[in-house]
This record gives sequence, structure tokens and C-alpha cells, in this order.
Amino acid sequence: MEGETFLWLIRHAPVDGVAGTIHATDAPADFGDRVHLEALRRLLPPDAASYASPARRTVETARALGLEPELLTEFSEQDFGDWTGRRHDELAASGGEAYAQFWSDPARGRTPGGESFEDQVARVRLGLARIGAGSATLVVHSGTIRAALCIALDLTPEAALRFVVDPLSLTRIDRLAIGWRVVSVNQRMA
Repeated sequence: MEGETFLWLIRHAPVDGVAGTIHATDAPADFGDRVHLEALRRLLPPDAASYASPARRTVETARALGLEPELLTEFSEQDFGDWTGRRHDELAASGGEAYAQFWSDPARGRTPGGESFEDQVARVRLGLARIGAGSATLVVHSGTIRAALCIALDLTPEAALRFVVDPLSLTRIDRLAIGWRVVSVNQRMA
């Protein structure tokens, strides 16, 4: 790929839904924190290409930031399969061995009907390869940002899962001729 790429990765606004739930792609965003949203918008590069996961909360966040993103399925959150729409406390109580086994190795573990974090890293790698030179904003999920950091820093998936990625935070990474550079992770606007 020719030229350098400068990426502004934004985690979507909080989900407007029950806390502790593995939310489906149609879960809406909660824009109660307009101050944070406006501060974030002021940091974004003008005239940058814009991408988002096709999930409702990422698209709504992108539009609230004044962006009209191209939707890339490669940037979707990890697919939790049969567990989507369920609460973690409910799964822990009734999920039996499968729930405990998944959390014993969350990088490689797959939920019933879902994918592993390793699968997500491979998918995000394909998405990043589609972005050309120049500046680009990506409004995505915490798992997508962790996967991008895994790629940029050449980390194991287990290590990448240690990153905290808050809603409406900014992570900056650049793809340069000499390799990746990480500018900031989980930057929160005041």
C-alpha cells in the first residue's frame, strides 16, 4: 500500500440499553454526554475518509460527529453468537461449563455460534488493508480497537485484551512506511 495512513479510532457512544448485556447490532447509542461528543468532534481531522462498523450504535455515533461513514463489516464487534442479547450475570448463572470455559481463554475461546477474539483480529486486519493513504476516522467497537492495537503493536491477542477502551474515547495509530506507530490509546476528552 502506497503512502502513510493516519487513523483516528473512536469507540461508539455508550449503548442505550441494560448494562452488562452483550448487545446486538441494532442496539442504539446514548448521547447524554454531548459535551464529550463535541470535544471529540473538534479533534477529528477535516476531510478525512470515514468508516464505521455497520452496527446501529456506531453509525449513530459517526453521524452525531458529523461523519457519513462507509460501513465495513470487517470492523464489526466480536460475534458472540447465541449469547448476543443476554446478560453476563445470567450467562454466568446458567451458562454452565461453556461460559466458564470461554473466560478461561477469551482470546481463543468461541461462544456457541460465535467467533473468537483471534478471529476478530484477522477480520480487522483485512479491514485495515482496505484503507488507503491519508487520514481516516473509524467509529467502531472496543474489541475492534483492541484488535487494531494487537496488529499495530504485534501483540498476542491475550495481551491486546488488556487495553481499556472507553465509550467516546480516541485511539490514534498510524501506518507508516517503516511500520505502525501508536500515538495515543483511550484518550478521553474533557
